[in-house]
Amino acid sequence: MAHKAFPMESSWGNVEEYHIDEDVGFALPNPLEELPYPYDAWISIAKNLPVLIKNDELRAEVEKLPMLSIDDLQGHRLQRLAHLALGYITMAYVWGQGDDVRKVLPRNIAVPYCNLSEKLGLPPILVYADCVLANWKKKDPSGNMDILFSFPGGDCGKGFFLISLLVEIEAASAIKVIPTIFKAVQNQDRDTLQKALRDITSCLKKALEVFHQIHEYVDPDLFFNVLRIYLSGWKGNAKMPEGLLYEGFWDTPKMFAGGSAAQSSIFQCFDVLLGIQHSSDEASSAEFLQEMRTYMPPAHQKFLHSLESKPSVREFVLSEGDDSLLAIYNECVDAMVSLRNYHLQIVAKYIVIPAKQSKNTQPSEEPSESENKGTGGTDVMKFLKSVRDTTKAALLKEI
Repeated sequence: MAHKAFPMESSWGNVEEYHIDEDVGFALPNPLEELPYPYDAWISIAKNLPVLIKNDELRAEVEKLPMLSIDDLQGHRLQRLAHLALGYITMAYVWGQGDDVRKVLPRNIAVPYCNLSEKLGLPPILVYADCVLANWKKKDPSGNMDILFSFPGGDCGKGFFLISLLVEIEAASAIKVIPTIFKAVQNQDRDTLQKALRDITSCLKKALEVFHQIHEYVDPDLFFNVLRIYLSGWKGNAKMPEGLLYEGFWDTPKMFAGGSAAQSSIFQCFDVLLGIQHSSDEASSAEFLQEMRTYMPPAHQKFLHSLESKPSVREFVLSEGDDSLLAIYNECVDAMVSLRNYHLQIVAKYIVIPAKQSKNTQPSEEPSESENKGTGGTDVMKFLKSVRDTTKAALLKEI
């Protein structure tokens, strides 16, 4: 798969093996939109999900699909498009009709989906690498973007996925600075290190500015009551206590977490770079973040792993005893704190507050266990506060 490689030190190995693109970072460059016959049957269902669900026809259409081998799906981008389409179909099939949740995925979808997932090293559920990183196209030459597939809820999903992608792309411009950082640490070159850290801070600040646009495009009520349901997984979900049975592939149901921003490689990448250690407290955010790595494309997991074996930027800053270097390192960590604080505000607006409102309108119901549950299945406020606090704790004291 051709990527425009940016120059990396030879010690990094070949950047192409990490599937990182110069312009879009961890996102898939120029995703394909169509699958060849006979796989186009998947695309036609995935493209019409909202209408099929509204007319109560989705499950019947899925059950009519022929069982296909994935052997003719050649090439990474084609396989990623098929994984995205099958992910959308699976979420719609499981959650598609209100309270009637399906706990068995029929073999004609389950078998190709699981085979393809094994080939890509991804789980057979809609992950962030699908719905954000591979679910986009340029609508026109001026760069306006659209998503490939939608769930019910109008343009809510489009706003949510595209803003997430744009945050990812802004932050991604900092990736090309990483080799310079390690080289500067190796050569004990403070000036180069300061400049590179400043570049990263500036990219993170731009990412935060883009994040602010979510309010214009995503309605909290639609997000909470419609879109979020289709993004929910079957791990830690009371509606599917055993998980989902992938008929014809496994004999027992399996549990997988739904798509979550914790599956984004970009922020884990800066955590590793800056030496931000997440705590293994009772919320065990560290454990959850490690688990979410297994939901990332293997090339991206490998990249994070390669960063962990590099010299510690944090130790170098501490050992230098230089006030201005320390202040610049702290600005970089502080930009991560700001992003995480903002993420907490977003979750309060889009999950916690609507959950309380829906509880007030249906007082007879059991207290909603989903009240503070993220789509990844965690107690989202607790998890995000823990991650924000450990990021804050990484700030170095003035010398």
